[in-house]
Amino acid sequence: MEAHGSGFRRVLVLAFCVAGIWSAYIYQGVLQETLSTKCFGSDGKRFEHLSFLNLAQNVVCLIWSYIMIKLWSSRSTGGAPWGAYWSAGITNTIGPAMGIEALKYISYPAQVLAKSSKMIPVMLMGTLVYGIKYTFPEYVCSFLVAGGVSTFALLKTSSKTISKLAHPNAPLGYGLCFLNLAFDGFTNATQDSISVRYPKTSAWDIMLGMNLWGTIYNMIYMFGWPNGTGYHAIEFCRQHPEAAWDILLYCLCGAVGQNFIFLTISRFGSLANTTITTTRKFVSIVVSSVLSGNPLSSKQWGCVVMVFSGLSYQIYLKWRKLQKLQRKRKTT
Repeated sequence: MEAHGSGFRRVLVLAFCVAGIWSAYIYQGVLQETLSTKCFGSDGKRFEHLSFLNLAQNVVCLIWSYIMIKLWSSRSTGGAPWGAYWSAGITNTIGPAMGIEALKYISYPAQVLAKSSKMIPVMLMGTLVYGIKYTFPEYVCSFLVAGGVSTFALLKTSSKTISKLAHPNAPLGYGLCFLNLAFDGFTNATQDSISVRYPKTSAWDIMLGMNLWGTIYNMIYMFGWPNGTGYHAIEFCRQHPEAAWDILLYCLCGAVGQNFIFLTISRFGSLANTTITTTRKFVSIVVSSVLSGNPLSSKQWGCVVMVFSGLSYQIYLKWRKLQKLQRKRKTT
C-alpha cells in the first residue's frame, strides 16, 4: 500500500513537472512570436530590438537564481568560480540572440523546427572532428530530422505568415538558427566541463554564473556606445508599455520554466526532461498554427511529423541504452 502511494505521488510530481514546463515555455513562445510580429500602439511600430530579450532574460534569471540559492542552498564553498563561466557566457550571449533575431526572417514554427535539429551538428562534429562512429538507427534519426527541416524550408510559406514577418528572408533566418545551435553546442559542452571539474556546483550556481556574464556582455553590447540598441529598446518600451509587459512576462516564463526543468532532472533524470521538452516543441508549433494564425500546409505538417518522429526515435534509443546499462549494473 505504501509503495502504491509512493508511486502515485511520483506520477503527480511528474504531471506537475510536465504542466509547468509546457505552460511556461508554450506561453513564452506565444509572447516571443507576439513581440516579433505585432505592430504596437497607434503608430503601428514593430519591436525591432529582439536581441534585447536576451539581456532582459539574463537579468531576470540572474536575480531569480540568486534568490533560489539564498533560499535553498546550504553550501557556501566548493562551487565553480565566477571566472569559469566567461567563455560559455560569450557563446550563451551570441547564440540565443541569433535564434531570437531569426524571427524577423522566418516564422515561429520554422524557427522551432530548425532549432530542434541540434543532433545534426553534434553528429557532424563527432564524426569529422572526433572520429566517433554512430549506429545505423542514430543515422536514421538524423536523416529524419535533417530531411524534415530541409524540406520544410524548401516548401512555400503561406502569404499570411510572410506578411507578419518584419524582413522575410528564409536563408538568413535558417542560417541564424543553425549558428545558434553551433554556439549552443559549445555552451553545453563548457557547462558539462564545469560540472565535472567542480562537482559541488549546483544547477542554480551555473544559472547564476552564466547569466552574470551574459548580463555583462549584453550591457556592453547594447549600452556601450551612445547609439546602442539598448537605448532604443528602452525608449520603445517607454512609448509602448504593452511591449514592456510582454517582455517581463517572457522573462518570468523562462525563469519559472527553468525551475521545472531542474525539478524534472533531479527527480526523473535528463531523459524524462528531453521527452517533455521535445513534446512541448511540437505543441508550440500546433499552438502557433492555431492561435497565432500561422497556417501550415499538409506537406509542412508532414515535415513536422517527420522531424518529431526522428526526435522520438532518438529518445527511444536513449531509453533502450539506459535500460541495458541498468541491467548490466544489476548483474555485476
